[in-house]
Amino acid sequence: MLLRRGCWPLVAAGLLALAALGWFVGGWFSGGPLKQDTAFVVPDGASLGSVATKLEREGAIESAEAFRLRARIFGAGSSIKAGEFMLPKGASPSRILSIIQGDEVLRRFLTVPEGMPSIMVYERLMANPQLTGTIEVPVEGSILPDTYEIQSGESRQAVVLRMQAAMQRTLAELWAQRSPTTVVKTPQEAIILAGIVEKETGKPSERRLVAGLYSNRIRQGIMLQADPTIIYPITKGKPLGRRIRQSEIQAVNDYNTYTMTGLPKGPITNPGRESIAAVLNPRQTDVLYMVADGTGGHMFARTLPEHNANVERWYAIRRARGDF
Repeated sequence: MLLRRGCWPLVAAGLLALAALGWFVGGWFSGGPLKQDTAFVVPDGASLGSVATKLEREGAIESAEAFRLRARIFGAGSSIKAGEFMLPKGASPSRILSIIQGDEVLRRFLTVPEGMPSIMVYERLMANPQLTGTIEVPVEGSILPDTYEIQSGESRQAVVLRMQAAMQRTLAELWAQRSPTTVVKTPQEAIILAGIVEKETGKPSERRLVAGLYSNRIRQGIMLQADPTIIYPITKGKPLGRRIRQSEIQAVNDYNTYTMTGLPKGPITNPGRESIAAVLNPRQTDVLYMVADGTGGHMFARTLPEHNANVERWYAIRRARGDF
């Protein structure tokens, strides 16, 4: 039986669709571009998207976008795992996903990001299925943020002790190198002020300037007025998830630097090495004020009128965004 002339476009479209389907499926199971067996690290807490990008960047797959799409359609329900894996030469995308979802781990890692408070370090450790035993919430400021290698079956307490020993070593090293211009008088004060600097700026380039600003306020007996010190007594350092209330700004406690001068009674987070170094060697500056600039950084000012003008700029940015 001959096909009518009008049917040929439908047949052609069907054949193209079958070819596309074959390419899509075949691309998942066919060999990949790796020229030799290669070690690949999945960072702790990484998403499928970030791992796909890393795989493409390191030459294990051709396309991160195609890998993500195929993984969502063909991949098993298991989540990817943190650790170091060995990807064999020519491994297909399907094989790679199977490896990073499986137990073929060469080394396992756990990451504590800079500025993660101890309650969240505790939760991360307790949620890790490779570790054993129970722990108390570590003392705030006692953990050095870093990536740590862990062993399957290792006790959580052993990991905490290694993290705390790393902080003690780092603090001792940086304290010995402190500048005469630092305002802190003890290593504990360094951790407290570094925690505020860590929470107040997400830009590494600003750390020493922010440290210099707060050092100036401490020397002049001006309240630090750091928002994270309001939040800490409420959430123990977890995100507040809403705007700070006026009653919380006015609350009197051992942490709120809007109602007290000087440093809080203790750290409000676990600061990273660079924030500790910043308060021990602050930038020499005469700025006393700062407000967000809408890009993740801050506008700095030496006088209150300059600061008020910067605040108006920040409000204009927020109004343009529709924040209020």
